[in-house]
Order: sequence, then C-alpha cells, then structure tokens
Amino acid sequence: MLVRLEMDEERMSFLSFDSLPSWMMFLSSAAHLTVGIVLGFLYFRSLWWNTCRFTGGGRVTTTIALMIGRYALLGGLLTLASLEGALPLLMMALGVLIARSVVVCRVREAAP
Repeated sequence: MLVRLEMDEERMSFLSFDSLPSWMMFLSSAAHLTVGIVLGFLYFRSLWWNTCRFTGGGRVTTTIALMIGRYALLGGLLTLASLEGALPLLMMALGVLIARSVVVCRVREAAP
C-alpha cells in the first residue's frame, strides 16, 4: 500500500504558485495579508463586543452565537488559505496578528 510514494511529488494545493509570474505571486500574498487584517479586525472587535456583553449582562444566546460564528469564520477562512499552500496561510495569519495588535492598542486607549 505504501509502495512507491516517492513518485508522487505534486504539491498539495489548488493553486500552484510555481506556474505564476512573480508579480502575481506578490499580488496574491498581498491579498491574503489584506484578508487576514480584515478578518483579524472583525474577530478581535467581535471578541471585545462579546466580552462587553458578558460583563454588561446581554442575552446569552446572542453572545454564544457570536462566539460560534467568530470561531467558524476564522477557522474556515484559515482552512481555505491552507488549501492554497503555506505562503497564503502564513500571510493570512500574519494579517490576523497585525490586526490583533491594532485592536488591542485601541481597546486599551478606550477602556477606563
């Protein structure tokens, strides 16, 4: 069953970056970084809103639904990026980390 595995050397991605020109690869990486920043901003702002709902006494069902949706959106988009390869996944994760630091700095300034 595990015979001749060395013959199958194809990349495990839908979009083969080897055949793209260098400017297209840069554009794709920039797009993944931008999507990661937007995704991270939405994720961490909704986390802040969710925390305020927990401490301020909001509806529990809405708060739990927001938590599940937040995890599903982040996990789903990072999974889709991972299917394209390591570089898109790393760029999207970098965008999420950049957005995290921006949101945390803004929340520190706004929180008493």
